[in-house]
Amino acid sequence: MSHTLALLQIITPTSEPTFFVWLLATLVKMLVVFTVYMVGVALLTLAERKISAWIQDRHGPNRVLKGWGQPLADGIKNFVKEETYPDAVNLPLFILAPILSFVPALLTWAVIPFAAPWGSRWGVIDMVLAPLPIGYLFILAISSLGVYGIVLAGWSSNNKYALLGGLRSSAQMISYEIAMGMSTIPVLLLAGNVSLSKIVNQQAFETWNVLNLTIAFFIFLVAAFAETNRLPFDMPEAESELIAGYHTEYSAMKFSMFFIAEYANMVTASALMATLFFGGWDIPFTLWDNVAPHTAIKTILTLGMFAFKTLSFVFLYMMIRWTLPRFRYDQVMALGWKFMLPLALGYIVAVASTIVTLDAMGFARGSVPFHIGLILLNLALVVILFMIVDRGRLLTPAYSRLEKRDLAKLRAISAPRRTTIVPESGD
Repeated sequence: MSHTLALLQIITPTSEPTFFVWLLATLVKMLVVFTVYMVGVALLTLAERKISAWIQDRHGPNRVLKGWGQPLADGIKNFVKEETYPDAVNLPLFILAPILSFVPALLTWAVIPFAAPWGSRWGVIDMVLAPLPIGYLFILAISSLGVYGIVLAGWSSNNKYALLGGLRSSAQMISYEIAMGMSTIPVLLLAGNVSLSKIVNQQAFETWNVLNLTIAFFIFLVAAFAETNRLPFDMPEAESELIAGYHTEYSAMKFSMFFIAEYANMVTASALMATLFFGGWDIPFTLWDNVAPHTAIKTILTLGMFAFKTLSFVFLYMMIRWTLPRFRYDQVMALGWKFMLPLALGYIVAVASTIVTLDAMGFARGSVPFHIGLILLNLALVVILFMIVDRGRLLTPAYSRLEKRDLAKLRAISAPRRTTIVPESGD
C-alpha cells in the first residue's frame, strides 16, 4: 500500500488552475460532454437497430443517408407529432415524469473520470466535470431517482397497463439496486476511497478489479441490466403483456424521452462498469499514461481507451437483448432477493475476511502475494458458484421448477400420446 501511495503522489496534480481557468474549463467540458452524450445516445439507437438486423440477417435502416440520418429523421418526426393526453391525466406529473427519467442518467456523468488529467500551461485540468471526493455515493444517490419518473409516468397516466408497468419497475429497481450497491462494497474495501479517480488510480498501479473481485463484477453486471430495464429484465415494458408499459399513454417527444433515458442509463452503467472493474481510462500493461508529465496525447489516448471499454459494454447490452428471452416476473423477483442479495452479502464477508487474513499474514496491500490471494479466492468462488451450485439451473431464464425425476415421468407419460395416430373422421 505504501508503494501505491507513493506512486499516487506522482500523478496527483500539483499546479492548480486559477478560478477563471477552472470555470472556463468546466463550462467547456460541460458543453462537450453534453453534446457528445446526446449525439452518442442518438447514434446508439441506430447501432441497436443495425446490430439487431445483423443478428437477424436483415439490412436494418438504410434509406436516410444510407441509414446514418435515421436518428435525425426520427427526432424530427417526434418533434412535429401531435401531443395527446388521456382524459383523466394528472398533467403536471405526466409532463414531469419523462424529465425525471432522463435527468438522473445525465447527472451521474458529472463525477465519472473519462480521461487522464491534462497538464495545460494554465494548470492541471481534471478530465471529469465534478471531481467529488464522494463520487460513487453521488452516483448511488442520483441514479436511484430515476425510478420516480417511471412510477409517476405509470400513475399519472390513469391507465391500468401503465400503472402495472410502473409498479413492476419500482419493485424491480428497488430489488436490484440493493444488490448493485452491495456489489461495490468490495471495490471500496480495496480502494479505501469512494472517489472514482482514486479507484481508477488504484487499479492502474495494482490490478483491475475484475480479476480481484470477479463475483462482484458479475453481480453488478446483472443488476445493471435490471436497473436499465433491458432484456431479459424488461418487465416494466413487456410489450406482449402490458402494451408498452409505463409509457403507453405517451406520444411524440415525451415518448422518445423514455427511450433516450434508457440508452443514457445504459451508457452510464457501461461507463461505471469500466470505471469500477476495468480500470476506467487506464491503458493496460503500461504506467506511461498514469505518471507525469500530463500531456495532451495521454489525455486523448486514455479518452479513446475509456470510450472503447464503455462501448464494449454497450455492445454487450445489445447482444444480450437480441439473444436471450425475457424472465418471468416471479423469476425476476426470486433472482434479486433469493440469489443476488445473499450472494452479495456473502461475498462481502468472504472478501473482508480474506483481506484481514492477508494483512495478518504480513502481505502488504497492493503487493503481488496480496492480489494472488484475492485472485485465488475468486477462482474458487467462480468454480463453486457456476460449476457446482448453479449448473445452469438458477441463472437460466427458463429453468423448470420440477425435479428431473418428475420431469422424466411426465415426458414418459406424454410420449405415447404424441406417437398415437388419430384416425380421420371418415375412416
